[in-house]
Amino acid sequence: MTDLIGTDTDSVDLADVLASLNRLLRLRTTPVAMKLFDHVEAMEAVPRIRRPSAIHTTDQIVGMAARNGWTVGITAEDLVGTQCRAVIGLSPHDEEWLRGERYEGVWYADSESASSHQKAMDVVPFGRYQAMAVSPMASGRLDPPDICLIYATPAQMILFINGLQYSGYKKLEWGCVGESSCADSWGRALKTGEPSLSIPCFAERRYGGVMEDELLMAIPPKFLPKVIAGLEQLSANGLRYPIPAYGVSNDARAGMGVSYESR
Repeated sequence: MTDLIGTDTDSVDLADVLASLNRLLRLRTTPVAMKLFDHVEAMEAVPRIRRPSAIHTTDQIVGMAARNGWTVGITAEDLVGTQCRAVIGLSPHDEEWLRGERYEGVWYADSESASSHQKAMDVVPFGRYQAMAVSPMASGRLDPPDICLIYATPAQMILFINGLQYSGYKKLEWGCVGESSCADSWGRALKTGEPSLSIPCFAERRYGGVMEDELLMAIPPKFLPKVIAGLEQLSANGLRYPIPAYGVSNDARAGMGVSYESR
């Protein structure tokens, strides 16, 4: 089975990709670029970068870009605890972190469950990075970003995935760690370099402003031209967003015939 293959990151025109995504899927939430930095000075050199004046979750930092349109840079000291820091590789994944004691009795019934959750998370290895920044994709300030974050409704997201799979098909399989599901999205995508889908968790919705009906795709930019090409072909085949309701009582043959009988 052929693996999903993207283009070279440096050749991706993010402005063109963004215009196409908005045209084909009518996204309502600002797509976000995310980048890790080896040195704080490199992050602080990003044009019009904002630095937090309070302590935040990573969900809030991402939300500042997605909901407010800000470019924001952080270090470990700007984040509320080790969970947020560890997912993006800004604090060690040591024995204390792996025990997950603060989650026992809150999200998980016992110490074994809490520890198992911590060990299941996909996180960026610790030791290389000192800072992270997010910015609206449209700004072009993180060019190229490490990953892009696409918030979409389930209907929009399945078409996004259909576009990704249109050529060079590969079955896409993702997990769900539950709370701290940022590990399923940006944690996994930063760690593996692969497209990573998540159901945003309680914290992302409470602190990051993620809407009730939104899913999150974290995806390296090299895959986005492939998504757009697939979406364009699907649209040409009449498979486009918004998906019109056919009617649960109608004879399905007429509708199916439009898509399949000519082939």
